[in-house]
Amino acid sequence: MVFALGVTLFALGIGLSIALHEAGHMWSAKALGMKVRRYYIGFGPKIFSFRRGETEYGLKAIPAGGFCDIAGMTAIDELAPDEVDRAMYKQKAWKRIVVMSAGIAMNFALGFVLIMVLAVGWGLPNPETRAVVENTACVSPAQAGKDDGYALSECSGVGPAAEAGIRAGDVITAVNGEETATFGDLVDATQPLSGTADFTVDRDGQTLVIPVQIQQAQRWVNPPGSTMEDQLPPVSAEVGAIGVGGPPRTVQYAFLPAVPASLSFTGDLFVQTAHALTQMPAKVADLWTAVTGGERGVDTPVSVVGASVIGGEFAERGIWEAFVLLLAVLNFFLGMFNLLPLLPLDGGHIAVTVYEKIRNSIRKVRGLAAGAPVDYMKLMPLTYVFVVLGGAYMILALTADIVNPIQLFP
Repeated sequence: MVFALGVTLFALGIGLSIALHEAGHMWSAKALGMKVRRYYIGFGPKIFSFRRGETEYGLKAIPAGGFCDIAGMTAIDELAPDEVDRAMYKQKAWKRIVVMSAGIAMNFALGFVLIMVLAVGWGLPNPETRAVVENTACVSPAQAGKDDGYALSECSGVGPAAEAGIRAGDVITAVNGEETATFGDLVDATQPLSGTADFTVDRDGQTLVIPVQIQQAQRWVNPPGSTMEDQLPPVSAEVGAIGVGGPPRTVQYAFLPAVPASLSFTGDLFVQTAHALTQMPAKVADLWTAVTGGERGVDTPVSVVGASVIGGEFAERGIWEAFVLLLAVLNFFLGMFNLLPLLPLDGGHIAVTVYEKIRNSIRKVRGLAAGAPVDYMKLMPLTYVFVVLGGAYMILALTADIVNPIQLFP
């Protein structure tokens, strides 16, 4: 029941993202004097529609996007007599760019709001960057699961770090020569180890190299290849430990302090999302492997269906912070994807507008009249290629989500 609710809520979240994206186009177009003929969510057969003023609003059966029909988006658009002077392609370049960017801005704004919700409601990764030892303790042999709050079992005695001479206030800068810039780096460097390892310590400006005997213990850890920012559910594993405590991994904020923290975290997510976008072509092989019966990696692209199912699994297990983060990342991805300078994406229309502006500026310097609007018919072959390739990619991801979905939980 909770799983179905989570799937439904996530699907509604995606629908809201699409609706706000198209609303950004519509509101900005109307504010700048353009005519919006239709505003629809979905594609395919119409479920219902109604008219308010000069705009028809509606919902269609296939929840795979939406559209905002602005009169004269291109020069090949047929115009009614009352639309001639209000045609989008006749407007100043900055107005056209604002309208085409407004949908993207709405996705970024919604994503940021969700990060703010995460910061206030659950917390964000601690910005403390150093691997500071807050305390030393014995190494608990086992850790309980989520239902018991990941509580550590009891232990006694002195832990390996304290026994070796590491103490509170030390900053561990390297493990076996591997740099540990953050406490998370320290944990990641220590967990795969066994036997004795050399820990480089900065103590009041003095550098020490301290050999420490690694102790094995059961812990709930991030899945291999993931980071804390991925918010994937932890898995149980035998890992190395030395008995040191560091700064809390997450920090919960009040509203005002959450603003700069959310901006910083959003910047990190932007970098990760942009990197994921550049990796999309390379992921075709991984998706094909998943479809043909191979292993499905947790970092392979997902369709709307796959993302909704993952959202349902997070909800079912009460990991609502991961639910919120996934929806935020999806909005950042949609915004960045639409920035690509390819038609029919918003970025493609922006690129055409920028080209026309630069071309006309050069012509003006040369004493020539402004050139004719770009002939979109000449761009249609390239547009069709992108649409076909993009559609095939979506179908491949959807197929993978159906026949070999991502398994986040055992």
